[in-house]
Amino acid sequence: MNHSAKQLPARFYRTSGGHEPVRDWLRRLPLADRKTIGRDIKEVEFSWPIGLPLVRPFGRGLWEVRSSLGSGRIARVIFCIDGGEMFLLHGFIKKTQKTPQRDLDLALKRMKGQEQ
Repeated sequence: MNHSAKQLPARFYRTSGGHEPVRDWLRRLPLADRKTIGRDIKEVEFSWPIGLPLVRPFGRGLWEVRSSLGSGRIARVIFCIDGGEMFLLHGFIKKTQKTPQRDLDLALKRMKGQEQ
């Protein structure tokens, strides 16, 4: 990992009411899960551009950070890039092989709000 400078600094998406849904989601997770997801986001910040297995593009300006948690669980943080920063739009524990459409739709909605 290149420790000299963040290539793509992470920012939390913030609603018009001042809430940060991804930060709130992370705070509800066990400490070990938060550390794993945080480490993976940090890797993206310092190593961008980066691809699989850590980052996968969804298209339409969305990307996902793919984190493997304990007990075979997996987490995803969907983000977009704007102004040289990654905006963390939505995070969830993945329970199916395919990312649910509602999770992608929510991230797209937040991305559109972020770009206004």
